[in-house]
Amino acid sequence: MENKEIIKEVIENFSLPGTQPKECIVYGSGHINDTYRLTYEDEAGEKRFILQKMNKDIFKKPEELMENVSHVTAWLRKKIQEAGGDPERETLNLVPTNDGSSFYVDSTGDYWRTYHFIEGAVTYDQVEKEEDFYQSAVAFGHFQRMLADYPADTLHETIPDFHNTVDRFAKFQAALEADVCHRAAEVAADIQFVLDREELAHKLCDMQADGTLPLRVTHNDTKLNNIMIDTRTRRAICVIDLDTVMPGLAVNDFGDSIRFGASTGAEDEPDLSKVWCDLHLYELYAKGFIEGCAGALTDAEIEALPYGAILMTFECGMRFLTDYLEGDHYFKIHREGHNLDRARTQFKLVKDMEDKLEELQAIVRKYK
Repeated sequence: MENKEIIKEVIENFSLPGTQPKECIVYGSGHINDTYRLTYEDEAGEKRFILQKMNKDIFKKPEELMENVSHVTAWLRKKIQEAGGDPERETLNLVPTNDGSSFYVDSTGDYWRTYHFIEGAVTYDQVEKEEDFYQSAVAFGHFQRMLADYPADTLHETIPDFHNTVDRFAKFQAALEADVCHRAAEVAADIQFVLDREELAHKLCDMQADGTLPLRVTHNDTKLNNIMIDTRTRRAICVIDLDTVMPGLAVNDFGDSIRFGASTGAEDEPDLSKVWCDLHLYELYAKGFIEGCAGALTDAEIEALPYGAILMTFECGMRFLTDYLEGDHYFKIHREGHNLDRARTQFKLVKDMEDKLEELQAIVRKYK
């Protein structure tokens, strides 16, 4: 837990019900930011808030990140109000600092923000019911619909070239050429798998460049645990963790969900016979995502959704293999060859989706 004096300093600089909360506990399962839940009590009852210290090692420009978050949440709040929804529960709501800023810089130079806590809702790290996966699809699709007319090019790139598969391919080639750990000879088949797909690495980037796929506001971390599920209705109500919201392709948000949500195996499953794309789960998500978008996607985007799934999986596998060649310095590993297992799992999924491409395309066309 953070130094108590620092937390006290931070809390005193936000517009909260008091200088000292009744409770301050470490909260959630996130691995990037340090997150705390604050509880205050007054005559009206308890009020809770989420306090977060942002990770400057990953997000190099926290001011730009918070500019994105404050603008996007204000836009969502307006859209939700216009639709007759509940903006207190259906989007994140920032608590301003005492001087009206969206963030506070403490005496050690760290950046903090505070959100209102969304009551009566939970997140799930794993899919417990198929309906949860469907609900997350509807929520991320609805997120696209509400932001369809937001000027995406006015947002900052919080992580430059995050889903630029051409750039990722170039970085892979550089790691292969350097071969600093002398591992390339042992993984020739895996390397060839990537090299054979240089044209694939260009596909979505080229479609964006020629205007076939429009630039959108994208979430870029479309995991189930970034959706708040109402505890009473079990329906998705709010998309959270907006740190990676930036300009991108809607098909990539779709694809990243399929990469982990429709795979039959864990991300690092060493037994590749257990890994393939579950067409039932793929269809469940495609149906929910397209329904949630409610006409906001173009026909070209819907046609490209299967390629989003293939490209996001390929990109992830390429990143794992790159890290393996460079000595496992980016992704944390828990055993020898862990990143290699991760890469091979992704590549098995890519090959399976390539073999099923016509079926994947037929499924998305059903819901156009």
